[in-house]
Amino acid sequence: SMDAIIVPIGFGSRGVEGKIAAIKYARERRVPFLGLCFGLQLAVVEFARNVCGLKDANSTEVNPKTQHPIIMILPEQAKVKNLGGTMRLGAETAQLQKGTIVANLYKSGVAVERHRHRYEVNPKHHSILEKNGMVISGSSRNGRLAEFIELPPSMHPYFTATQAHPEYKSRLEKPSPLYYGLIKAAVERKYRVKV
Repeated sequence: SMDAIIVPIGFGSRGVEGKIAAIKYARERRVPFLGLCFGLQLAVVEFARNVCGLKDANSTEVNPKTQHPIIMILPEQAKVKNLGGTMRLGAETAQLQKGTIVANLYKSGVAVERHRHRYEVNPKHHSILEKNGMVISGSSRNGRLAEFIELPPSMHPYFTATQAHPEYKSRLEKPSPLYYGLIKAAVERKYRVKV
């Protein structure tokens, strides 16, 4: 009965498989979906398991012994001892891929959003995700980190996620582009009209 699904921020293993089941439901049933931080990470885990065939895929936060560490603390992060330890904090600039849902929503080639997380999409797995249809629609300036992901319209009407916390900058008069896109997609799905 849901018009849209958000999997928000979080940490640890509690409730993870239920969140992954909700993401799978949204992906397979074409329910508009937005993943935020941990929500992006679990969306990538779900896609890796159920589309890429990496059945053991997981975050090392949830299963440190996974054979397919799709989400992990990167080696260069593990060495950071100050500034919140391994946590990536504050505003970060993402380069957006032209023609993607995210770039169209931001109406720009860049997005600046605030972050508060430790774990990243493992760059070694970017190619298998993309080969199976996932789009890394925004990446860090050096191209190493996945900042935004989405499924193309041919696979899903609105399936987006970000490592960032767009809620930190979203305001009633000026909502985050990702929230705006989610609500627009939910209205279009419910009423079968283009908004």
